[in-house]
Amino acid sequence: MINSDLTLQQKKRAPSLKEVQEGRNWIVLLPASNSSSFSGKFPYHDILLERRNRKTSEIVDTDIHTLDLPNDEGSRVSYVCLKPDIRSFDLLTLARKLVQAHKSDNQQTLCFHVSGFTDTQSHRLVESLVAATAASIAIMPNYKTKQKTDYRFNKINIFGVVKTDAYKRTLAEAEGNALARYLSMLPSNKLMPGDYLKKLQILSKENSWKLDFYDISALKRKKAGAFLAVTQASAVKDAGIVCLRYNPARVSKMNKLSLVGKGICFDTGGVNLKSAKYMFGMHDDMQGSAVALGTFLALTRLNVNYPIECWLALATNHIGPRAYKPNDVITASDGTTIEIVHTDAEGRMVLADTLIMASERKPSLIIDFATLTGACVYSVGTGYSGVFTNQENYIPELIEVGKTCGERVWPFPMDEDYESALKSEIADIKQCALEGNADHILAARFLQRFVKHNIPWIHMDLSSSQNKGGLGHIPTDTTGFGVRYVLNLLFSGKIWKK
Repeated sequence: MINSDLTLQQKKRAPSLKEVQEGRNWIVLLPASNSSSFSGKFPYHDILLERRNRKTSEIVDTDIHTLDLPNDEGSRVSYVCLKPDIRSFDLLTLARKLVQAHKSDNQQTLCFHVSGFTDTQSHRLVESLVAATAASIAIMPNYKTKQKTDYRFNKINIFGVVKTDAYKRTLAEAEGNALARYLSMLPSNKLMPGDYLKKLQILSKENSWKLDFYDISALKRKKAGAFLAVTQASAVKDAGIVCLRYNPARVSKMNKLSLVGKGICFDTGGVNLKSAKYMFGMHDDMQGSAVALGTFLALTRLNVNYPIECWLALATNHIGPRAYKPNDVITASDGTTIEIVHTDAEGRMVLADTLIMASERKPSLIIDFATLTGACVYSVGTGYSGVFTNQENYIPELIEVGKTCGERVWPFPMDEDYESALKSEIADIKQCALEGNADHILAARFLQRFVKHNIPWIHMDLSSSQNKGGLGHIPTDTTGFGVRYVLNLLFSGKIWKK
């Protein structure tokens, strides 16, 4: 599922004419000024600009240009003139198009050349290309009986700039994102909760993680009624809550990070049955858990110096005689009574008990991920994801990180008066409001109730988990959104002190 064989070579200088002629695939980034005064130019610089200027008189390119060089190899060059302060999302989108202009063959090397920019600018530009290339070579599920030979790039040659860490974090992000996408694309008959657990056991062994699995019996002992209500109709009792633990060799003084993910392996809607249009694709209602797991893997790869727990709520929302129903009253593991309003609001139910369990360990930050509400999609579309937090001072940084890393988010209000819509005449709280107004906000208010001990908490409603044609540097409709965002958030140091 993950291609970890991608290698990088870096050279500060420009490529020689011989190196260009030997390379089959080149991506060249040029400054928008069209200036010929800078040093370290690509050997075919003048030809590239002459061909470009035939097509456009614009200074900045919004589309890429391609050219087959007049050499023996017929080297394919994709190139663009751009400003160094191009927005990160636009840069990643451009990087995806530049990479897509090339096809690997028996020479599986992709070459980058950047010149005319400062080193800091060049690092940012090349990082986007590395991210797009790594995303493009990730192996995704494919069950076609006739499969074509699939050549993939396994080497990148970078000319014009050298980064001392060789884009280690970008490659870790890509590996985590690839895992998230792969799991999310698996059909539900290939990834029921029991199948998921087996995969987690393999990953745990490979990465020296500790794994605890709280099965139905264990959750009954914990009186985790919110989670168990969703599982009632499942004929196979394979649901449960997984806790994965990463403990570094050197531990910082800070407390641990907790990642929490919704893992509904298929969502029928339950008694409030979805229509065909909305049930199709519900095998990926577990993408929140996959993003939590992908983030966990990426942080493990980077050997961060703080402990991490990854909590995954694995279940299936089936319909059947024993399915939970509207007007049922159930009790979560903290004693909170919940009046059921709509059985298709199952994600917040399984997350409620999972957040309670994660809170018991008293981490210094909880981040949860879920494909939770259609209301968030209606609010921001599928190009952004929604974020919520119980720490109002986080909001400016949450927005800025999205702009900087190219995985864009938008925060929503969490005012207490929203919860009046969840007032129940018979229980402590309603699961949701029947009208569905501002359901993404009501869902966040509901979840916040189960985050204990005043622990700082961020909730990501993954409205951009699916985007037709890809998103940013990701070429597939399934985006794995959130892995890159959270790593950039944590490494920014603004809300998380290492």
